[in-house]
Amino acid sequence: MECFLIVVVFALGYLAIILEYYIRVNKTAVGLLIGAICWTIYMSCKNSSDLYDLGHHISEISQIIFFLIGAMTLVELIDSHRGFKIITDRLRTRSKRKMLWIISAASFFLSAVLDNLTTTILIVSLLRKLIPDRKERFLMVCIVVVAANAGGAWTPIGDVTTTMLWINGQLSSFAVIKALIIPSIISLFLPLIWYSLKLKGKFASGDLQKVEPDEPGAKVVFCLGVAGLIFVPIFKGLTGLPPFMGVILALSVLWIVTDLMHYPHEERKHLRVPHVLTRVDTSGVLFFLGILLSVAALQSAGMLKIVAEWLNKIIDEPALIATLLGIFSAIIDNVPLVAATMGMYPLEVFPMDSSFWHMIAYAAGTGGSILIIGSSAGVAIMGIEKIDFLSYAKKMSIPVGVGYLVGMASYLILRPLLA
Repeated sequence: MECFLIVVVFALGYLAIILEYYIRVNKTAVGLLIGAICWTIYMSCKNSSDLYDLGHHISEISQIIFFLIGAMTLVELIDSHRGFKIITDRLRTRSKRKMLWIISAASFFLSAVLDNLTTTILIVSLLRKLIPDRKERFLMVCIVVVAANAGGAWTPIGDVTTTMLWINGQLSSFAVIKALIIPSIISLFLPLIWYSLKLKGKFASGDLQKVEPDEPGAKVVFCLGVAGLIFVPIFKGLTGLPPFMGVILALSVLWIVTDLMHYPHEERKHLRVPHVLTRVDTSGVLFFLGILLSVAALQSAGMLKIVAEWLNKIIDEPALIATLLGIFSAIIDNVPLVAATMGMYPLEVFPMDSSFWHMIAYAAGTGGSILIIGSSAGVAIMGIEKIDFLSYAKKMSIPVGVGYLVGMASYLILRPLLA
């Protein structure tokens, strides 16, 4: 009975999350609600005051939350200084085909260091200034979502789902980069080739607008911030400490540097960390908290084990399970899917850096690009650019879906060579 109630609450809540755009209720509110209710049901049915299960899950979830807060603050600090102009200023070109390739490459590699959502918002914000005509930039905006999702899949800090797998010990930094960089490139390369063959002409010279000037210390903050993010996996490897400790170290160093840089100048308050913290997407962090708590309740109630046993009985092929997960993530948010998968398959079944976890990281990172609702980057663009579900599906779903499947096939082909 306990399991049934938790599943019902989770299913209804998740339906509300999927339909957020239509029912006008923020997904964070729903995520927190179902997290609290699921654990209330579990503890009530358990009829015990022992909080060991909850404490165990909180210790794991908090590492992800602290990591996200630190990393997002670093990114916002760079953005407040307009440090990303070092990269985005180089996107200016009148050739539509060349612009397509430049923004794809920039989104792919930026996302590997930042995250797919931040990268998408950053590049699209620039495109809105460079190309005022909404119809002219439609394809560019859509390909940014695909590139950012592909770029985030192959590094431990590029996508929330890959970060979750890394923090919980399913992946190691170098192994996931080595295994997934080629499949991720292929998943982007095929749609790019397709649209390059169809896209011709140049933007009108008046379309390329001027961009804002630099803020003081932009280059210093950009270099230190990016170096700090890249240093996090190295710090974990050298010390064995959790990744969030590396992010805290990087943030504290940059905090001190920016305080010393801007403290004498009253007009630079907006460039200091206390102000930057007000820009951090707290709502997004709380959404992850609610969803991860909900999935943890399902795991403690034994539901994930039942689902895993059923899948193994029906499918019994890890590659097919991972591929289907990527397709499901085009409809359902990839964070709970990956969280559930981690609960379904313990490390005793699939140890660190097994091919199963590599495929899960690839599928969750890139599969969401098939539909615009399948990733946080896509959902954000729905709001920013007013792109509707069908317009994206007609233009992008087939080429992106083919790229996703070919990328997965390339991983399976290359797996023996990388072992």
